[in-house]
Amino acid sequence: MKEPSFSIGVEEEYLLVDLASRKIASSPPPELFAACENALEGRVSPEFLQCQIEVGTPVCTTMDEVRSELSYFRKTIGAEAARHGLAPIAASTHPFADWTEQPHTDKERYNDLARVMQVVAKRLLICGMHVHIGIEDPELRIDLCNQITYFLPHLLALSTSSPFWRGRVTGLRSYRLSVFNELPRTGLPPRFDSHEGYRRTIDTLIQAGAIEDATKIWWDLRPSDRFPTLEMRITDVCPCVDDTVAIAALFRCLCRMLYRLRRANQRWRQYSGFLLAENRWQAQRHGSTSELIDFGLKKSIAFRELIEEIIELVAPDAEFFGCEAEIAHIRKIVERGTSAERQLALVGDTPEDSLIATEKLEAVVDQLVSETQHGVASPSGVAAAQTASSRA
Repeated sequence: MKEPSFSIGVEEEYLLVDLASRKIASSPPPELFAACENALEGRVSPEFLQCQIEVGTPVCTTMDEVRSELSYFRKTIGAEAARHGLAPIAASTHPFADWTEQPHTDKERYNDLARVMQVVAKRLLICGMHVHIGIEDPELRIDLCNQITYFLPHLLALSTSSPFWRGRVTGLRSYRLSVFNELPRTGLPPRFDSHEGYRRTIDTLIQAGAIEDATKIWWDLRPSDRFPTLEMRITDVCPCVDDTVAIAALFRCLCRMLYRLRRANQRWRQYSGFLLAENRWQAQRHGSTSELIDFGLKKSIAFRELIEEIIELVAPDAEFFGCEAEIAHIRKIVERGTSAERQLALVGDTPEDSLIATEKLEAVVDQLVSETQHGVASPSGVAAAQTASSRA
């Protein structure tokens, strides 16, 4: 079997916030998006809601390329947004925004989504991160999709950044997933025996008129309908770009690790979707502080122990891709906590299901703005706009 290219591409979605009020920028000026589109040359696009903006790297071969592209996106959008008193935040929810006040983008695909999904679509005030890995053989894509589903909760646990919803503590580290789960055709992907079996399933929905194409399949992991890639979609978007790159590198290494097993006529043990969904819930609920189940041992184990096992497992692949530093950064995520854990620490103890003080939530927004721009050499215009907003 010819080895896949294991090329990599990353997509991120950002929320635009007003630097003075810290509120969501519900209807940002059209010239902002036009300026970003011009500066980023087709690597940026609108999202479902007007307050969102999506970026996507070109096909990359190294993690340095991925980091460079994402840093450039954040720096450029930050600079253009600052001209309008706005800033992007790379977080999966805004801590106190109200979804009922957010207009969606006037685009045929999004108009159709709003019409078909009704209030379920209107609640999608959430952002995510998607990672594409080039696996050109369609049968291998399905085989790896079946196996790597086991590791999706681990990737989610590393990325969580959505603990708040409408000014309240949700009790979850990734509330984004709960909102997204309201859509049909979401969650963990089912297991398929072959690419033909996968296509037969998708084509049944298309021929029945339920969906137009496979882009309306929103599983946590899916064979891309546009590219010869396996697309991981379970993760929250991370404010710290180094976290994004590390998680993307880990997914890439896991893909190659499973390919190495197949090349040696081995494979990762298959477990029921019911069991995998339990680990998914634990990761969504507790993030990197969770305990996930080792199904072979029938025992819950601290995530920090499990991640050490995974880092050891993919060590040959990290060496192959030259991303040892990125994989080592996974430990730092666990040690200092994910964005969700840092956000919760900032607001402190809060009575269950009570509204959080506005000034605490505004401090969370400030933290997210700062972390989104950290390490991307933000132009002075962003800092100037932030200073001006603090005086407002």
